[in-house]
Amino acid sequence: MTTHQRRALELLKEFKGNHYRFGMDVLPQIGPQTHSLGRRTVLIRSTFSGSQTYVDTLAHMLKEQGISCEAIIKGPAPNAPIEDLLRITAELDQANPDFVISFGGGSVIDTAKAAIVLHSFGGEIENYFGTGKVTAALQANDKTLIPHLAIQTAASSAAHLTKYSNITNLQTGQKKLIVDEAIVPTLAVFDYATTLTTPDSLTGDGAMDGISHALEVLYGAISSANYSQIEEVSLTAIALIVNALPVVLAQPNHRDARTNLALGTDLGGYAIMLGGTNGGHLTSFSLVDLLPHGRACGLLNPYYSIYFAPAIQEPLHKVGQIYKQAGFSSDNFEQLEGYPLGSAVAKAMIAFNRKMGLPTTLNEIEGFNNQHIQRALSAAKNPQLKMKLENMPIPMTLEKIDTDMRAILEAAATGDFAHILKTV
Repeated sequence: MTTHQRRALELLKEFKGNHYRFGMDVLPQIGPQTHSLGRRTVLIRSTFSGSQTYVDTLAHMLKEQGISCEAIIKGPAPNAPIEDLLRITAELDQANPDFVISFGGGSVIDTAKAAIVLHSFGGEIENYFGTGKVTAALQANDKTLIPHLAIQTAASSAAHLTKYSNITNLQTGQKKLIVDEAIVPTLAVFDYATTLTTPDSLTGDGAMDGISHALEVLYGAISSANYSQIEEVSLTAIALIVNALPVVLAQPNHRDARTNLALGTDLGGYAIMLGGTNGGHLTSFSLVDLLPHGRACGLLNPYYSIYFAPAIQEPLHKVGQIYKQAGFSSDNFEQLEGYPLGSAVAKAMIAFNRKMGLPTTLNEIEGFNNQHIQRALSAAKNPQLKMKLENMPIPMTLEKIDTDMRAILEAAATGDFAHILKTV
């Protein structure tokens, strides 16, 4: 067991305690924990290679615990479209269970979180986008949400561990976010063996989401009182993922590398419970018609890294060293500072992305055009996404969106760092 792997295990136990079961082949062990959630449930599930074996194991455990499954509900399409949320909510309302089980990746778990909210209150999901609105509604109505057992099957968003639910309006091409402690799943399980058959494309997307969670929180926390804690969680996550992803793409059944990748993305979930994401995530919400979420974040973050560089020198030195030790740079990061440091780290990140077969500029993406930049700039001004601006290590005021953010996105489109405006 490596130092990073050992520390990741310790950090996750510190984070979730007995509310999380994780590791290879853990699903058959969770039966007793389901007993306390209720006697009637529904299963919201995705389908992938080998998934039925895990669902059969789950069904057997529920039967042993005397729990009836009232309905098996087909999970949502990628990015959790509102149409699927409404369908799943209607089926949940009809079954009216004691608790909900979600089985799948981030879109399935995010949709389950939002469906539980609508099952409790009805109305429009738009009413709950933003921060703390579910908690406010619960307090106003003296209610609690029904329990949620989230079973993760992808090393990616860590939705099973967090207070976030991303829902997409396919008509506008815009993703929006519920941020609320009330929607954190009651119990979480991640059997890392479910990732052994994950396709390369989803593996890469998930890895980039995990890196982006850790990286953006690290950048945004530079002045926080808990920076040292965030630094350890985030750097451990990034190191695990950067070193594991090349191995997994070369050897998909490599159990140790798959474990490290899942540990890293889980720590990304821990990071976003300690702090908040910012530029990469904010812009990615406007690219849902072009790119999977993680891939979009991974493409954008090198360019935001340069813009933020004057404010994040310490994290940049340490992130740069991770990429250098993994073989993606030969720069002497300890001898660089300011914008040259930011550019060097960005180049290392881009080299990693390219080696992993991921896009490095927006112009590479079929269908990308200036309307996507305009959409991203407009979305950044939406008060429901204000927290992303506030999390930036260099404040992005509303006045700067049309200048500074536009310049970052033009750099991301072309790959030309010279577009990025210097803040000092």
